[in-house]
Amino acid sequence: MADIPKTYDQSKEPDIYKLWELSGYFNPDNLSGKPFTIMMPPPNVTGTLHVGHAVFLTLQDIMIRFERMRGRKTLWLPGTDHATIATSSKVEAMIYKQEGKTRHDLGREEFEKRAAKFAQESHDTIVHQVRRMGASCDWSREAYTFDQDRSLAVRTAFKRMYDDGLIYRGFRIVNWDPKLKTNVSDDEIEWKEEAAPFYYLKYGPFTIGTARPETKFGDKYVVVHPKDARYHEYKHGQQLEVEWINGKITATIIKDEAVDMEFGTGVMTITPWHDATDFEIAKRHNLDKEQIIDDRGVLLAVAGEFVGQHIKKARPLIVEKLKAKGLVEKIDEAYFHRVATNSRGGGIIEPQIKEQWFVDVNKETKNKKSLKELMLQAIKSEKIKIIPERFEKIYFHWIENLRDWCISRQLWFGHQIPVWYRSSEIYCDVEPPKGQGSTSAKASADKWTQDPDTLDTWFSSGLWTFSTLGWPQEATDLKTFHPTDVLETGYDILFFWVARMILMSEFLLGDIPFRTVYLHGLIRDKDRQKMSKSKGNVIDPLGVIDTYGSDALRMGLIVGNLPGNDLPLSEDKVRGYRNFANKIWNAARFVISNCSSPLAGEDVPTSVGTDEGGTKLTKDDKTILKDLDKFAAAVTKKLEKFDFAHAAEDLYHYFWHTFADKIIEESKTKLADPKKRASAQLMLKIMLETQLKLLHPFMPFVTETIWQLEHKDLLMIQKWPKQ
Repeated sequence: MADIPKTYDQSKEPDIYKLWELSGYFNPDNLSGKPFTIMMPPPNVTGTLHVGHAVFLTLQDIMIRFERMRGRKTLWLPGTDHATIATSSKVEAMIYKQEGKTRHDLGREEFEKRAAKFAQESHDTIVHQVRRMGASCDWSREAYTFDQDRSLAVRTAFKRMYDDGLIYRGFRIVNWDPKLKTNVSDDEIEWKEEAAPFYYLKYGPFTIGTARPETKFGDKYVVVHPKDARYHEYKHGQQLEVEWINGKITATIIKDEAVDMEFGTGVMTITPWHDATDFEIAKRHNLDKEQIIDDRGVLLAVAGEFVGQHIKKARPLIVEKLKAKGLVEKIDEAYFHRVATNSRGGGIIEPQIKEQWFVDVNKETKNKKSLKELMLQAIKSEKIKIIPERFEKIYFHWIENLRDWCISRQLWFGHQIPVWYRSSEIYCDVEPPKGQGSTSAKASADKWTQDPDTLDTWFSSGLWTFSTLGWPQEATDLKTFHPTDVLETGYDILFFWVARMILMSEFLLGDIPFRTVYLHGLIRDKDRQKMSKSKGNVIDPLGVIDTYGSDALRMGLIVGNLPGNDLPLSEDKVRGYRNFANKIWNAARFVISNCSSPLAGEDVPTSVGTDEGGTKLTKDDKTILKDLDKFAAAVTKKLEKFDFAHAAEDLYHYFWHTFADKIIEESKTKLADPKKRASAQLMLKIMLETQLKLLHPFMPFVTETIWQLEHKDLLMIQKWPKQ
């Protein structure tokens, strides 16, 4: 037997990963048993992985390694997301910084090339980082949300939903980003608290309040609650003349229950073009909607003398005019309000009415239920289980209040909407038109113009569980691995991603996309503060791995990490688990050095009371192994219940305090006694082997490295300890 190094060398982790990958056991085609499937949430190709990615990689790898050792045909399918708006904003900012140009200066084709190059470079970095985390995923099936196969799936899904009347084009109010010149989804909105003067303005006989006087040029409707006794004398539809910013206007009284009688004076004027609540009020009462601000954040002609000015510059000038006209009653300088910004670039959101593409969530589908009902039914019927259960209420609240989903974006990098126009003709299909339409279409097919917009990233992500398995073809993988077993992701995208995957799978396949949703929380710093570059408290997972090893980071991310709860992480915690990896190494070194025969393999008894080569276990050693059996059963039960945090903590304490500190120490006297030596050796080998198996899903590198000291086969495919 070669000398075993005194310390564990984590720099050899890439060599162990290469050993696993070359074995072919990441690929389920080389395994047997009942399928067990997880689709890796595809990281955005916008740079590098952070600790949020590291935690999902760790959790999912634990599940996959556990089930693989239990004899399941495990598929963990990796991939990346093209992330339309995130990638576009990053690439455009990079180009502007380097060249002083916008995407419009470059043109669509050149910008798409630049974005694709950036995405590929980011992809390569991400794949390297995923490997460093020890993720045992099937790289032969790697997917990208913007590759050819996924593009076909996206166009097919759009076409089927369009044909069923679930996708339509219409005018709705959207989150418009004047900086990126696109609408953005609700999940991309970041709300910031800002101090801003709150103005109380005289509007005829009423007092109204606003922090945005620049939107008030078109306010010709004054709204009160129908049950507000203060305004009982005014009738719905009544008109009155009031002095306003640019002279006298005719105002109309509207009574609507959307007004909060307790806020301010209980009176509001509405700007339907630039506010979602106002838009709904106008829609209910069939009121005019007038645009005040253009797509650039510049005031239009309705603003009179302020036309052409940016709202930020015009605001104080408008206030001065209101003061001069005696229309400012008072100003609250201590007011704070929430400002919507685009998290992907920082642009201040200006709600606008736009003609966009939407998914109708309330219309009855071919399944005789609306998409909203299908999403609710999947959870209520218990076909899908959410862990922790408390998030089911949050899910139901979101879905019950769901509005039609705006799926179009005014961006260039992404899946272009598969709709073409020619004069008044509209053509939607998986492939471009080839002469369809009018009788002379064959001669003028080139006159068709494709819709310039791209699809919301979540549209392609919503297909992830089945587009990756060969859909829309009837592929073998689709039949074998779908529905998937577990979707593991952060609770912060329960609605934005999880719900949309249920929507897509239920409508397009008539089945659930997964059986269990496991939600992890956010990773915070040691003081439970959100990690951010500005605070300087960001933990780089690759830097941590280089210093302490992947196993140490994995344990740091799992111990104490209960489902749905945020987890504080510090370098000290990770350092502690690096010490644990060394403890495992030292204990294994002692056992191997003191046991002349090889480490226990398949031929070694794994239940107590049996002999090896005539060796009889002492009563004391039998008791130790009985306790080990009970412990292994308890760990298995925790893993089956997705209680990874406590399973990891139990393994840590059992190995360190029971095995290393107690059993190994007590074995030293047994090993010195010729009558007890053989029993002690067998007991120690079984103890070490069993714990290496139990620890392997959590700390795969150090356990596999130890296993390889005595074996040619891989620990990753050994049978899980039997109970």
